[in-house]
Amino acid sequence: MSGSFFVTADLYLKEIGKYIGGNYYICRMQNHFGEIAGVLTAVFWTVTALAFESAGKKVGSLAVNLIRLVIAFFLVGAYSWVTRGFFFPSDASMYAWKWLAFSGLVGFVIGDLLLFQSFVLIGARIAMLLMALAPPFAALIGWLLLGEVLSPQSWLGMTVTMTGIIIVILKREKSEENGVKIRKFKSSYPIQGILLALGGAMGQAAGLVISKKGMGDYDAFSATQIRILAGTVGFSILFIFIKRWPRVWAALKNGPAMKRITLGAFFGPFLGVSFSLLAVQHTQAGIAATLMAIVPVLIIGPSILLFKEKVNWKEILGAVITVVGVAMFFL
Repeated sequence: MSGSFFVTADLYLKEIGKYIGGNYYICRMQNHFGEIAGVLTAVFWTVTALAFESAGKKVGSLAVNLIRLVIAFFLVGAYSWVTRGFFFPSDASMYAWKWLAFSGLVGFVIGDLLLFQSFVLIGARIAMLLMALAPPFAALIGWLLLGEVLSPQSWLGMTVTMTGIIIVILKREKSEENGVKIRKFKSSYPIQGILLALGGAMGQAAGLVISKKGMGDYDAFSATQIRILAGTVGFSILFIFIKRWPRVWAALKNGPAMKRITLGAFFGPFLGVSFSLLAVQHTQAGIAATLMAIVPVLIIGPSILLFKEKVNWKEILGAVITVVGVAMFFL
């Protein structure tokens, strides 16, 4: 009897071990859902950055901003109607509407307006490097508004990630002054474009933190739709004052540009922004923003395939360091 008991117990424990082992990684993924959403956001924003840079050079960044929001509004509405039974986020509280609308104005109208113009002036790769400054901005704003405190390991992971991104993009040049050869980091890009990208980083960081404050446990996709609606209204009012509507109508007739805008709208305001809200909903704003900041590294692959760019050892080293920094958030 006792022998039979121990045999049965042993088999039972083995079955539990198999079950636990099979579900261990699923549990780990669930525990890090916010971090995973942040990495996916970076992937989506890589696609949208390339698409909007190309479209912006064809029809202008302002027209791209408004058109992509309108397209994204209907994409998110259709998704929400299928999954939740609501095409329009009418079930959101007034508190959510207030903060999410404010977030849409800050993130879309101010942040993206500056960022998209920087795409035209300095290109997506350099602009997205400067967007890597969004994490410390988000961490600072998250500390001020939400009282979030990052652990030492998270701060270290953030630092390592940003170091890798900077290594990928910045160049060290040799020069000679008074007969002495020196090496220094120097930007060969327009200061106006750099300042625009910095403004975009600040706008994205502020919009992200404000979104978290207003969203709470509300559906991330519907929250995105509120932000998109506020951004659309903001741009529409802006276009009336600066008289840019004729350029919007002209852009709608440009077939190649509209294909790129549609692609960018799907991966940007629809998937990208929604997953960014999922990220901040399930992890701290500073961590989420850091994971989203790996776009400059992710752009290297498409640049090789699409634009035949050469990658040197410095870019490979930067990519490895960035991946290590990202991995530190999961340990």
